[in-house]
Amino acid sequence: MLIDRRTLLLAGLLGPVMPAQASDRHAPHWEAAADVPWPVQEVYGAAFNGKVVIAGGMAPSDASLKEVNPQDRTGVYDPATGRWREGPRLPFPRHHPALAATRGRLYAFGGYRVTEAGSWIATRDVLALDGKAWTAAPEMPRFQCETVAVALGGRIHLASGRAPSGEANRRWTDHGDVDLHQVFDTKDGRWRLAAPCPSARNSATGAVIDGMFYLAGGRTVRGGNSAQLDRYDPKTDRWEKLRPMPRAAGGLAGAAANGKLYVFGGEGGRDVIADCWGYDPATDQWTPGPAMRTPRHGLAAAAVNGRIYAVGGGLKVSGGQVCAVNEVLLT
Repeated sequence: MLIDRRTLLLAGLLGPVMPAQASDRHAPHWEAAADVPWPVQEVYGAAFNGKVVIAGGMAPSDASLKEVNPQDRTGVYDPATGRWREGPRLPFPRHHPALAATRGRLYAFGGYRVTEAGSWIATRDVLALDGKAWTAAPEMPRFQCETVAVALGGRIHLASGRAPSGEANRRWTDHGDVDLHQVFDTKDGRWRLAAPCPSARNSATGAVIDGMFYLAGGRTVRGGNSAQLDRYDPKTDRWEKLRPMPRAAGGLAGAAANGKLYVFGGEGGRDVIADCWGYDPATDQWTPGPAMRTPRHGLAAAAVNGRIYAVGGGLKVSGGQVCAVNEVLLT
């Protein structure tokens, strides 16, 4: 079943911006790591038990790499050995399940499933992985796909994303942007609502630094890419806007390392973005990082031991040229 949204994604407004390359091996730079055993995009990642884990996403159904379908596969990368292994399968194939880990368990939230009725059927189910199998956890009260999930103090926050705009739930056009902010308490399995995001958008990225949730970039269904950076304080349940990213990007990835937020990749207009930027909360400033070796969108990211891994993604906008590339940013 072909999944293609090229006619649906709106073009970005800014031209290409190429960050400076690292001048030596002591400066931040990208290095190659072991490729994923299968090509995949529209996939999320998380650090879990010292390893990088990805689950679901889209992968090609044939050698042409043009037709992509949802996946039920879980990949586990061990930075210590530089090897991948396949983990437990998801109960059913899906793309865009958001991942976050806390209290010794990895959780997968929602995403889209495919049936004969449609290609973008949002789901509210939640799965938990203890290392041996995916099991059902309390489902989300509200639909929230293409979201950003982070762990904060034993709770998992889901902020921004897309959800069905009405009764219809089978096509990309049935869904709209949301400013929804749902919080899952993994201790008692309860959900609650927190302060909504400052703006509704999807396909953003984010991370936690010093107990604060940073939400960066993304796009809107009708308004194109966003450069917005927001910070959430769980103690006050308030968001604040910070200095925007130097370039708007949607479908990007990011992670935190050494007290800074790094964002990279994504889509801008007709191109896949090579940019990498670092944000320092202490100064509210962005600085250019090394351009990605392999520009991609719809990729996964996770930080382990101060190194950030960029996994999979699409080499062209939309659903074309899915790759298995895995590269590591040494900060």
